Amino acid sequence: MGRFSLIVASAAVCFGQAKPAAQNVPHVSTRVHAGVTFRVANRALHSPPTIIAYGDMRFTDPSNVTATNPSVRQALIARIAEEKPDVVLLTGDVPWHGGNAGDYTVYEAETKPWRDAHLRVYPALGNHEFAQCQPEDCLENWWQAFPVLRGRRWYSAQLGAEIYAIALDSDTSLLPQSEQARWLEAEIASLPSSVKFVFIIMHHPPVADIQTKMFTDHNPRENEIALSKLVEANHKSAAKFIVIAGHIHNYERFEQNGVLYLVSGGGGAVPYPVERMPEDAYQDPSFPNYHYLKFVLAGNTLKATMFRLADPNTLAWEVKDSFVVGASKSKD
Repeated sequence: MGRFSLIVASAAVCFGQAKPAAQNVPHVSTRVHAGVTFRVANRALHSPPTIIAYGDMRFTDPSNVTATNPSVRQALIARIAEEKPDVVLLTGDVPWHGGNAGDYTVYEAETKPWRDAHLRVYPALGNHEFAQCQPEDCLENWWQAFPVLRGRRWYSAQLGAEIYAIALDSDTSLLPQSEQARWLEAEIASLPSSVKFVFIIMHHPPVADIQTKMFTDHNPRENEIALSKLVEANHKSAAKFIVIAGHIHNYERFEQNGVLYLVSGGGGAVPYPVERMPEDAYQDPSFPNYHYLKFVLAGNTLKATMFRLADPNTLAWEVKDSFVVGASKSKD
């Protein structure tokens, strides 16, 4: 499989039915037709199924304590391993510099507890995956780290009958009629009728608190706003859509036109303060918000919890946000 493991599960519980990588694969998926990329059977999931999501870890040499906090990064990994979720969704910026293969070596070393716990890991590409290298070299490092994704920059996974996950690449166009947008539209249109919840993970946020003083370059861009319009216009099934992004090293929660938007970028990278708009359902002033999100399926709802690292020195955790996500009603 290459140097690192994307899916660290027993032989009986594998990431999906991925075919062996072809030679001379393109640097972007050319699939526009609908159809799930990977599949996990109901019998392979816990009862109830549990999903954890977060991002912006910036794995790199632990001596770097400015761009990222290695002790926080490692505390999150250990805590998530203890949770034993069915799936871990990563919203990008896994390495500090995608051009440095050593950063992925640190990822492999520090996430050993995930392999020991047999966790499935589904990552999305972030902007730091393309730092300090040419795109083709960056992608080669990414695919060396996550070999079953070779040739794909976006993909999908069905988790049992009721949960679907879609990983997007916000470094690539999501504008109308782009290859990725057309693929996503086809994917949404072909969702199985049994699916109740669709997770979309990506790096740059389509909905976020608009900043006017600091980090204004992290405000939603046209590319991701186009994604929000696509999702809001096309989710016609009974499934509830949950879009989780990173890039902003904090936590935010919004509901817009029936779609839940979350920012979960508290994985260890240097934290960012945010000016919170009234539309943000999370108004707690606590800072920094190193955290992860946990979702537990309960019938027609998902029970969601934001676990915050209250004290990085003592590794004390606290529940800082909790809410229930209900399955949408059919629009047909």
